[in-house]
Amino acid sequence: MDRVLGSYAGHVYALLRIVAGFLFACHGAQKLFGALGGVDGAGGAPPIASLYGLAGIIEFFGGLLIGLGLFTGWAAFIASGEMAFAYFMAHAPTSVWPVRNGGEPAVLFCFLFLYVAARGSGAFSLDRAFGRRG
Repeated sequence: MDRVLGSYAGHVYALLRIVAGFLFACHGAQKLFGALGGVDGAGGAPPIASLYGLAGIIEFFGGLLIGLGLFTGWAAFIASGEMAFAYFMAHAPTSVWPVRNGGEPAVLFCFLFLYVAARGSGAFSLDRAFGRRG
């Protein structure tokens, strides 16, 4: 079976970029605004001038930019690096295996955004609408 959705690959990629950006922005909203239960489950948010606050800024605004397809390559590259940093700072010290240390989302976001940075914004993006390379 050769690429069942091959003729829709560009649209499926755009959907992947939009959904991943939205989910990443939700993680940032938790950290920055205490939304969706916040980071402590009680709606609290950390100080902006902390690593956690910086992560929230990158996740919220980076997720929005990736989802909208605006400055996509840069936003995705920065988000990928942030997820690699998060994995090695928060997860790897407890175990090298992501399935044991709870780091699967960080690893998945890291490589997903690395792919988005390499591929660009694609269809349904503001980069494309403005005639920019994303």
